[in-house]
Amino acid sequence: MIQKKQIDSLNIFILSLLPLSFILGPSISLFSILSIGILFLITYNFREYDFIFSSTTIKILFAIYFYLLFNSIISIDYKIGLGRNLGFVRFIIFFLAINFLFFKLKTDKIFKIWFFILVIVLIDSYIEAIFGKNSIGFGEEYGNRIVSFFKDEPIVAAFFNGFILLIFGYFLNNFSKYNNFKKFSIYILILLFLTCILLTGERSNLIKILIGFFVFLYLIHHFSLSTKIIFTLIVSVSMFVVLSSSTYLKHRYISQLYEKIKTKEKRLEFYDKSLYVSLYKSGYAVFKNNFYLGVGNKNYRIETCDFSKEKKGKYKNYWCMTHPHQIYIEFLSEHGLGGTIILLVLFFTLIFKHLKIIITSKNYIQVGSFIYLILNFIPLLPSGSFFNDFNLSLFFLNLSIMYASNKKTNIFYKKKYNIK
Repeated sequence: MIQKKQIDSLNIFILSLLPLSFILGPSISLFSILSIGILFLITYNFREYDFIFSSTTIKILFAIYFYLLFNSIISIDYKIGLGRNLGFVRFIIFFLAINFLFFKLKTDKIFKIWFFILVIVLIDSYIEAIFGKNSIGFGEEYGNRIVSFFKDEPIVAAFFNGFILLIFGYFLNNFSKYNNFKKFSIYILILLFLTCILLTGERSNLIKILIGFFVFLYLIHHFSLSTKIIFTLIVSVSMFVVLSSSTYLKHRYISQLYEKIKTKEKRLEFYDKSLYVSLYKSGYAVFKNNFYLGVGNKNYRIETCDFSKEKKGKYKNYWCMTHPHQIYIEFLSEHGLGGTIILLVLFFTLIFKHLKIIITSKNYIQVGSFIYLILNFIPLLPSGSFFNDFNLSLFFLNLSIMYASNKKTNIFYKKKYNIK
């Protein structure tokens, strides 16, 4: 018979390889998250830890779940979002599992293996940036945009963003133990990751990680103010040099935008013809036509791609697409005003309820995950669908670790620290 200790070790192993599962595809990452949850349920002692279900955090997670089930009922086509909404329960179990693993076991090797996997992707991305193809021949389809091991999806920067703040948070928690060489190596690696994200051409993710990095940097107590300023200048100059040396990057980050806004006529043309503006207008039109409750989770495509509706009147701004590529417009169009308020209140409560502890504890794993979570809610920037498996999995990984990595917030330490 398999012992509980062996199951816990297996769970640590699966969690350690989670970044690899994202690379291998959504079905593998889904299987990994489900496996972590199932293995947790096998070893979990409901009688010993029944107190966690009185936790405000768990109640909020179930409130989100029951809201999503309700949202399925009122959807245009309940079949489209029902499976995804029912499946949301896996993230609640995943949240419990991560907290439990951090409560019971040492987790250092998880972050070390994550770091190793990310360094491999980093090297592969630089190979693609230099030679046009990555180490296994991917890259041609998207031209100068880097795809690395993701083959046909330019999501390398989003992948990095989901892990690097956690990993460098781990290194910062142990920073005082390192010799000067290790400390210098951390500086260099941060610079290499930020530069690589610039090279990917993913503008929205670059803006997010730069905001996150500079917020993170100025919260670190290990560095003096002068060190922070010098490092900020080094990062800025390095990125400027890389940007200036690439015709593609200059076009992608500067010319492409400047050409669209340099004159009034260009701005008007941009407003009329930009895909993102069209999607935002489309999402807003869907919201206006379904003001209170929206069309239902994952039903934006059903509404905008219904070609029986003539594109005139209240449907004239509809643009057929899977989602409107902006988190707030996605929420408003698919969940309406009522659902958006519910989701934002619940998610923001989860993120900010332990803000004082996060700031004062100087636990940089927790700080890194907190910053990642709030970066998801930056207004105006384009974004992938929030309820997409890739994005939601990264979100809940960071949310889970934000709670799990600190004894004062980990829900299994409730009795000792009176956690709510």
